Amino acid sequence: MKINEIIREKRKALSLTQEQVAEFLGVSTPAVNKWEKGTTYPDITLLPALARLLKTDLNTLLSFHDDLTDREIVQFVDGLDETVQEQGYDAAFQKAIHKIQEYPTCERLLYSAILYLEGALTLYNVSAPAQYQERYEPFYQRLATSDSPEIRDTATSMLISYARNRGDFSKAEELIHTLPFSTIDREEQLAILYQRQERYQDAEKLWEHRTIKGITEVQTAFIHLLEIALQEKREDDAAFFADAYETLARRFYFPEWMRYNAHLQLALAKKDKDRSLSILQKMLPAMKKAWDPQDCPLYRHADGSDATWLSGRLVNTLLDELASKEEYAFLFAGSELEELVAQWDL
Repeated sequence: MKINEIIREKRKALSLTQEQVAEFLGVSTPAVNKWEKGTTYPDITLLPALARLLKTDLNTLLSFHDDLTDREIVQFVDGLDETVQEQGYDAAFQKAIHKIQEYPTCERLLYSAILYLEGALTLYNVSAPAQYQERYEPFYQRLATSDSPEIRDTATSMLISYARNRGDFSKAEELIHTLPFSTIDREEQLAILYQRQERYQDAEKLWEHRTIKGITEVQTAFIHLLEIALQEKREDDAAFFADAYETLARRFYFPEWMRYNAHLQLALAKKDKDRSLSILQKMLPAMKKAWDPQDCPLYRHADGSDATWLSGRLVNTLLDELASKEEYAFLFAGSELEELVAQWDL
């Protein structure tokens, strides 16, 4: 809480009126009223007396905390998402920067807020993302020296991505060599341990997570192999990787829309309008379907709500990307795409 909220709350808890507080401190009632509204603040010389009157300490009165709790950070980041949706990305960015400046030594806040904002750039198809990423890179540089392996390694990975995207390949390689390498897989070891202890539900959750993670990594590899094949004019190989991607998504019961993802990329790269529209005809409505992974024995403990929400958001992101990039202009020669969007109320 802010100091004005604390003054008001403590005063009411002691059944004091604003007039009484003013009288005790030798100030005017309008002055106390302004304190509680947050339009002005008590003079620094009054703070000790005000704290004693309200039966609290200066740290509480000034709402001083060394760091935010994990729960407070989660709530704050959730609030950032609400701000993006209601007021726009820049408002959330300013809100996050203000909070980071308020708690400049809270690494977990910085890590969580900046990673959320980074992901939201794509999720909400923010225009001119580079202006924000210029501000994020110094934060990642700070986090790359963290004592927390999770924070340090993630920040380093983001710096690698930034260097790679701007063509600074020597810097990217230098950073890659700073990443740790371990032959010990902690998650695998835990899953085996839980199984031996007959903690089957805990073991299942870990193996399910590894399945999803593993398939996602293979899908990512297939997309990169497809792109390389297209760059080298090996269209048959590109089609093979697109088929393999679809088979993988179908066989491992991933959300239906993912089955079409690689083939759409292939059709767009070849500027095949009819094929692209045919895929979108199936893919766009599929992106609005709920995904219930628990229907499959592979994911008995998984919750598909986040994936369903994400795919729903990605519909708009995909359409915005198709509309904004010149390389996809061929799709808009005619009214077919507009009719498709209208048909499915997307």
